[in-house]
Amino acid sequence: MKLGEIVARFGGELLGSPETDVTRIVPLERAGEGDVAFVSSAKQVRRLEATAAGAVILAPELRDATSRPRIVCANPYAYFARLSAVLHPAPAHAAGVHPAAVIDPGAEIDPSASIGAGASVGKGAYIGARSVLEPGARVGAGVRIGVDCHLHPNAVVYHGCVLGDRVGLHGGVVIGADGFGLALDEGRWLKIPQVGRAVLGDDVEIGANSTVDRGTLDDTVIEDGVKIDNQVQIGHNCRIGAHTAIAACVGIAGSTRIGRHCRIGGAAMIQGHIEICDDVTVSAATAIMKSVHKPGIYTSIYPFQEHREWIRNAAYLRHMDSLAEKIKALEKRLQELESQRP
Repeated sequence: MKLGEIVARFGGELLGSPETDVTRIVPLERAGEGDVAFVSSAKQVRRLEATAAGAVILAPELRDATSRPRIVCANPYAYFARLSAVLHPAPAHAAGVHPAAVIDPGAEIDPSASIGAGASVGKGAYIGARSVLEPGARVGAGVRIGVDCHLHPNAVVYHGCVLGDRVGLHGGVVIGADGFGLALDEGRWLKIPQVGRAVLGDDVEIGANSTVDRGTLDDTVIEDGVKIDNQVQIGHNCRIGAHTAIAACVGIAGSTRIGRHCRIGGAAMIQGHIEICDDVTVSAATAIMKSVHKPGIYTSIYPFQEHREWIRNAAYLRHMDSLAEKIKALEKRLQELESQRP
């Protein structure tokens, strides 16, 4: 594409020749003629000076940091994402059902959908227009899948679940497996039937080997625009608000409600049966053990140290309660002594 075409399509301010051709987006250090790179912060100015990129995408405060052809925009990273999708499109999939796919006669598949070898679609399921089931994908009975969805190899959607439009499930994702519902009876666990569904809204993307359990009675709901990284576990009856992003290895216990526009850092653990309001950021490896009602950033990470120092500090933490009582007693005694001074 020419820079003039890019700006006409995505906006921004063009400085330099609109006839400059670019064919791919690459990092600053590897960019050469015909490449476009992006710079999102002043920390990258030195790298910008050394780049051989044919063009760059810059924030407004860096518009004069180079004389190379450049596009100036408010959010270079988002601009990069949109342009990258155009310059590096996903592989096309031919419409139709592969002879090695297994399709129940009671399933309905839009003629423009693509069903790969070894994929299976259960009774009463519906696959919408232009949706793709790659080899080995599994869709259970009664599942509803919207338009332009993409199930990568070995993604599984259990019976009765619902996917909105433009949903992406990467390899190994399981939607609608049974939640961890058990009742203790005289020392033995009784399984509670999980009869709800998992319902995903539009524009949801879920990374490889992540799982979303079905509800016990009500549905587990993932609202529009939610982005979930690899190896994330979402328990039964959870509700994840629209446009929330959840990084890898997060565990969310059952019946938790997370608001809209939240950000959950990698390896965070979230207690069940609590609520987290909108616009909350949870730092990586943080444990959230009670409801959060105020927007903001929440962190409970214990900083790493050399092992011997950590052992000493951990010993103090174990005795924090008794140390606090001693300090209160000393403060009380100090006040008594001060009151006795002439």
